[in-house]
Amino acid sequence: MLNAAILGLGWWGKHIIKTLENSNLIQVTAASSKSKEKHSQFLEQHRIKFYDTYAELLSDSKIDAVIICTPNTQHEEQVLQAIDSKKQVFCEKPMTLKKESAQIMIQAAKKSKIILGIGHERRFDPAMEKFKKTINSKIFGEKMHIEANWSHDILAALDSNNWRGSNSEAPAGGMTGTGVHMTDLFLSMFGSVEGLFAQSSNRVLGFETGDLCVVLMKFKNGATGQLSVVSKTPYYCRLTAFGDNMWTEVRDLKHPMFKAETELTTCRIGEAPIKEFYPAIDTIKSNIEEWSLAILNKGSYRFTDQEKIENVAILEAINQSILKKKWVEL
Repeated sequence: MLNAAILGLGWWGKHIIKTLENSNLIQVTAASSKSKEKHSQFLEQHRIKFYDTYAELLSDSKIDAVIICTPNTQHEEQVLQAIDSKKQVFCEKPMTLKKESAQIMIQAAKKSKIILGIGHERRFDPAMEKFKKTINSKIFGEKMHIEANWSHDILAALDSNNWRGSNSEAPAGGMTGTGVHMTDLFLSMFGSVEGLFAQSSNRVLGFETGDLCVVLMKFKNGATGQLSVVSKTPYYCRLTAFGDNMWTEVRDLKHPMFKAETELTTCRIGEAPIKEFYPAIDTIKSNIEEWSLAILNKGSYRFTDQEKIENVAILEAINQSILKKKWVEL
C-alpha cells in the first residue's frame, strides 16, 4: 500500500481523495494547501493530516508519493521538488504548459527512476479501450481522420478572474480543462502531430482565455484531425475516427463524474452502424492505481514519456497558433 499526499485542496484534489478511499493500492493520508481553515471540516472528516507547507510535507519519510492538483504554472517546480525528495509523483493535466518544461520534468523523473503519473484518465474508459483496439485492427484500414468535441458548462459559474479562465494558467479556451484529454487520445491512437492551426473566441463568459477553441491538425502519418472545445454549452463529448474501411465513435451519455454508460458505434462499408454500451467505471481510480502498480513493480504504466512531452507541445503550439493566427509546425 502506497502512502500518498495531495498538494492542492481545490474541488479536484478533494475528489481524488474521495476516489481513493477504498483503494487497496494507494491511500491519501496527508495534504497541503494555502489555507487549512478553509478545508478543516473536510480534513477532519477524511482523517487527512495537514502540512502548513509543501516543504514540510516532502520532509515526511512516511509519504511515498505526491499527487499534485495545483494551478498549471506551478507544476514544474512542484514536481521537481518531489523528485528531489525521492517521492513518486502524479501530476494533474496539463502536466505543464511548455514543451521545454515537460522535457525537464521527464528527464528529472527518469534520472531518479521516478514514475511520473499524469491525469489523463479517459484512456481507461472501457469503450475508449475498445475504440483504440478497433482503430489499430486490420478491419479499420488506413487511418484517415480523427475528430472530437468535448464541451460543457462546468466552469461557467466561476468568476471571470478565476485562474482557470486566465491566459497565463489556462491558455487556448477550454484546452487545459478538457481539450488536452482529447489530444492525449489522438496521440495514443494516430501518433505524432506534424502541425496545426487553432482559433479561439470569447462569446459569453468573459474569460481572458476565451470560452471556445477549435483546432485543425495534420499527423506525421498523413492523417488529419479536428478538435472543438466549448466552455458554455450543455454537456457533449464525442470522439470519432475514420478509416478507409470503417468509422467508429465513442459518445458519452453523461459526464463521467455521473458514472453513466458510454456508447460505442462502429460502421463498416455497406453495413448498418452497430451500437454497444459499456458500463461506467471510475477511470480516475483506474489511472492512479495503474500508476501505483507500476511503482510497486507489479505492472506497467500505459503513458510513454514521449507522449507526455508531445501532448504539452501540442498545447503550446495551439496557443502559439491562436496568438500568431497562423499554422504552427511541431
